[in-house]
Amino acid sequence: MHVDNPQNLRNIVLTGHNDTGKTTLASALLFAAGVATRLNRVEDGNTVTDFDPEEIERGISIGLAPCYVPWKQHKINLIDTPGYSIFFSESRAAMRAADAALLCINGVAGAEVATEKAWDFCSDIDLPVMFHLTKMDRERADLERLLPGLRERFDRSIVPIQLPIGEEASFSGVVDLVHRKAYTFERDGNGKGSAIEIPKSLNEQVEEWRNQLIESVAETDDKLMEKFFDAGTLSEEELAKGLRRAIRSRDVFPLTVSSSAHGIGPGALLDSLLDLMPNPLERGPFPATNIGGEELHVDPTGDGETAVLVFKTLSDPFTGKVSLLRVVRGELASDATVWNTRQEVEERINHLMVYQGKQGSEVPRLVTGDIGGMAKLKHAATGDTLCSKNAPLKLGWIPVREPAIAFAIEPKSKGDEEKIGEALHRLMEEDLTLQGHRDAETGEYLLEGTGQLHVEIAVAKLKKRFNVEVILHPPKVPYRETVRRPADGHGRHKKQTGGRGQFADCRIHLEPLQRGEDFDFVDEIFGGSIPQGYRPAVRKGIEEARIRGFLAGYRVVDFRVRLKDGQYHDVDSSEMAFKIAGSLAFKDAMANAGPTILEPIMKVEISTSEDFMGDIMSDLSQRRGRPQGMDASNGTQVINALVPMAEMLNYAPALRSMTQGRSSFHMEFSHYDEVPKNIQEKLIAEAKKTDD
Repeated sequence: MHVDNPQNLRNIVLTGHNDTGKTTLASALLFAAGVATRLNRVEDGNTVTDFDPEEIERGISIGLAPCYVPWKQHKINLIDTPGYSIFFSESRAAMRAADAALLCINGVAGAEVATEKAWDFCSDIDLPVMFHLTKMDRERADLERLLPGLRERFDRSIVPIQLPIGEEASFSGVVDLVHRKAYTFERDGNGKGSAIEIPKSLNEQVEEWRNQLIESVAETDDKLMEKFFDAGTLSEEELAKGLRRAIRSRDVFPLTVSSSAHGIGPGALLDSLLDLMPNPLERGPFPATNIGGEELHVDPTGDGETAVLVFKTLSDPFTGKVSLLRVVRGELASDATVWNTRQEVEERINHLMVYQGKQGSEVPRLVTGDIGGMAKLKHAATGDTLCSKNAPLKLGWIPVREPAIAFAIEPKSKGDEEKIGEALHRLMEEDLTLQGHRDAETGEYLLEGTGQLHVEIAVAKLKKRFNVEVILHPPKVPYRETVRRPADGHGRHKKQTGGRGQFADCRIHLEPLQRGEDFDFVDEIFGGSIPQGYRPAVRKGIEEARIRGFLAGYRVVDFRVRLKDGQYHDVDSSEMAFKIAGSLAFKDAMANAGPTILEPIMKVEISTSEDFMGDIMSDLSQRRGRPQGMDASNGTQVINALVPMAEMLNYAPALRSMTQGRSSFHMEFSHYDEVPKNIQEKLIAEAKKTDD
């Protein structure tokens, strides 16, 4: 579908907690508009916006997916998003590309964790929000029961603009409070609805709720308030116009209802989205910076220089890379050439598409505000800006969420080693919160994500898309060994087997250094007890020995070696002999230098509510954590603590379970500290088993 006028567009992100029926709602809206010939269902694995094999198999949304609904000569672009918190970066990317959010809430359960996160991010970027109660046919689904809690948790200006006709299993239609109209829907029908008279049993309730709506809208505008005081009400036109403005300015948050699984409400919801949600020209300025980094705002206008945001990259095994685009300003036409600001290269636009899930249809151009995409952009990545080379800028993007969990991966077969890097690169293009790299300390290849499920899904994609199978392991903790006191060491290597033998002798002094100073070697030999040419071999022998460790196989750090004395033989001495002697001297000194094991200590910052403080502090104590203080930020408690890395490997799922997913954490390396004696004994015992 091609649109020439931005005023005929609406860009809506479907967001909210998992299992609120967002994907089913998208299917119901497409069915009501005649795009689909039947109501596709998640359980049948045939929905338009859950097309990834992992989504179909697991019955959950993993990534954002676009579709569009043609409705009354308008195009409503929808972006369906995941409800699981570990995939919330997908929701944030979709919100950045949209002009309004439909915040879906289970009509039985009410607001849940991801609802709060979506609401907070909409507030951060000033995005208009319409609340939508789903599954209103279920037992205990009740608008009046949930509304007080929603107003308390989010905003007192949440106001119903629709009332349900019937309740629970008898839910059969909706009343439009703005226009005083009622619609009934055939159960499992096409979702379009039939106009009826408002049921007499609801007349009193309708008037009560409509008056609340009028008062809420009047409070947002002085002129409307005057008219309300004079006449005691507002006309239908004044109410509709005032409500649209109040929604756009986030002074009022309308609430609607539906049962998508039975096709009750979709047509009425589409009417509300069309009538009340802002078009792209009304969204307000888009944040951006110029090339020098100075902030500026890009007004959405059709006659300005082109500015396009790449808000998602899809990796398709057949078509390759697909870039999803939002035109922020100007137009984007096929055969155009644009400037990639980040890469500082030109990109050629060919075969622009609009997408129903993964299925694209070609269009000649995209106007201001429209959402589409194209395959095989050479350089573009998620978050990039494509613009006119004459007016370069960078459109505002969202910070990438840091990984919360890491696993070590290894290929099941040696032949897959080379494939892993390329396959992961493709997945990381698609999902910026997924990271893979080789740990320089342990030599392991680490796959990092926002949660265990996130990493497991990435591994499943490696197998299904790229035929690469890997095994997951917990990552190794990069322990270290060091010394606590000075000691002398003597190394003597002598071997005589007939003919030329091997001989080297050296004496060293080993002493501890400050944390972080690693290793130092000082040559203090005066005279020729060891010839100059053999001394570097002593150092090399010590360095190789320290990498192998002394107690449990971990690198020895933070010590200095002073080469004091030694002996050599004119015939039998060699570099190899002195290298061996150096390693023997190192081991001799270590035995008397009070060797100990160090572990990495992480600086951990946990954001939570007051309700979970006790449980979190108790859990930190069990993890050998040391609280460093607490701060309050925007109503959230922030706990700062130092915790051993070994105790944090499973913290992400533990914190999620402990707080029902309502808390988050960030950690970074702080320093190394000595491991308690009992844990050292376990590490040494494990190392001996491995050696045996």
